[in-house]
Amino acid sequence: MTVPNPRVLNFAGFVCCAGMMGFALYAQHVLLLDPCPLCVFQRVAVIGLGGFFLLAALHNPGGWGRRVYAVFMAIFALFGLGVAGWHVRLQNLPPDEVPSCGPGLDYMLENFPVGDALRMVFKGSGECADVVWSFLGLSMPSWVFISLLVVGGAGLWNNLKRAS
Repeated sequence: MTVPNPRVLNFAGFVCCAGMMGFALYAQHVLLLDPCPLCVFQRVAVIGLGGFFLLAALHNPGGWGRRVYAVFMAIFALFGLGVAGWHVRLQNLPPDEVPSCGPGLDYMLENFPVGDALRMVFKGSGECADVVWSFLGLSMPSWVFISLLVVGGAGLWNNLKRAS
């Protein structure tokens, strides 16, 4: 079995990220599940990863160029894995350890310095600990974690291993 060329696999990575964002928007606008602040940051990671997959597919660089795209893919994938992992941790805290609900992300960014707002987001809030959707027993942040691990790993393999 032959492996498709790097351009095709980078485009497939973009399609996976676009599908993830499509489902996130479906969940928000059709299922009426408003994203918590941590969900918003996971979306940023997925969009960033997808953007670099698309750029790599369109540019189709060789050698060191693919390595550069791989570094940016790794940055967004690792950021997303960190945020999703933290979100899953919050969802699995015992009820008495769940932080109280805080203000929304828009309010925090408008009324606090960015550093303070980010600290409040990553501290988490009660709304981030709620599991409002699950599939096969896993919450949405768990699926985002798994997806970023697989898609990000495939992007690194495609652009690093195959660059040599």
